[in-house]
Amino acid sequence: MFRGGVSYVRVDAQVVEGRRLVADLSEKDFLVLDEGSAQPILYFGRESEPLWVALLLDISGSMRRRLQEMAAAARQALGLLRAEDHVALILFSKNARVDLQFTTDRAAAAAAIADAHNETELGSGTAINAAALEAAGYVGKQLAGQAGRRAIVILTDNEGLNYQVADEQVLGGLYQADAVLNAIVPGGVRPPATPRPGVEVNPDFTPSDVFRLARETGGEVLKAENAGASFREMMERIRTRYSLHYRAPQAEPGSRRRIRVELTAQARRRHPRAEVRARTAYQVPR
Repeated sequence: MFRGGVSYVRVDAQVVEGRRLVADLSEKDFLVLDEGSAQPILYFGRESEPLWVALLLDISGSMRRRLQEMAAAARQALGLLRAEDHVALILFSKNARVDLQFTTDRAAAAAAIADAHNETELGSGTAINAAALEAAGYVGKQLAGQAGRRAIVILTDNEGLNYQVADEQVLGGLYQADAVLNAIVPGGVRPPATPRPGVEVNPDFTPSDVFRLARETGGEVLKAENAGASFREMMERIRTRYSLHYRAPQAEPGSRRRIRVELTAQARRRHPRAEVRARTAYQVPR
């Protein structure tokens, strides 16, 4: 992001103790490290910024029931957003398509979610990484120069293989878009297993791992059997994240820099079991 020709890095952070949100923190409770060097926090906010949420819905056959659960809860869940918050809808299976552009019209968004399970023209399959990359591109293009926090929420069972779209490519797209990816998955879903030593792996085909995409962009994964209840909870949790901005250090254009967000010693004494979730890197603009 830029202000008056100066580049700033924006980091969304969530602090939890178990599943409970830690909601009483201030700017002085955070430490932001860019390539290991502490950075002064120039802006701190929580609910003051508008929120842009792109819903990325897996419409493959195995997800039909959960789409209907989400649709049943859509109006109540979207009601947690503020008047200035925007929602977009992207559907995917083998291919992806923007079904609803960013809008503040909650009724239109709820209707689009309710109709998602009727889509039949996006092919058979579950191309998660390609869809996440397309969602990141859409968010980055549509929101260039726009203030506010950006979140992608994917509903999927995390099944299927990704063809020639590796996690690193998706993460690069999410970093460029300043977007946090969050996921809602069925309760029994787990991250993919690490290949056993000596087992030959085709690099063109990689297992889906929304757990990694969420972790490295600072998002979270909610696991539950009822997608509707999870949708309501996810919208509430996204709404209450912290926003931290700092001036970007001089760096090679196009390079990727590592970020770490920690609690200060004083905050850690108050919340010794707290976990901070924030993106682990950003892409320097070219």
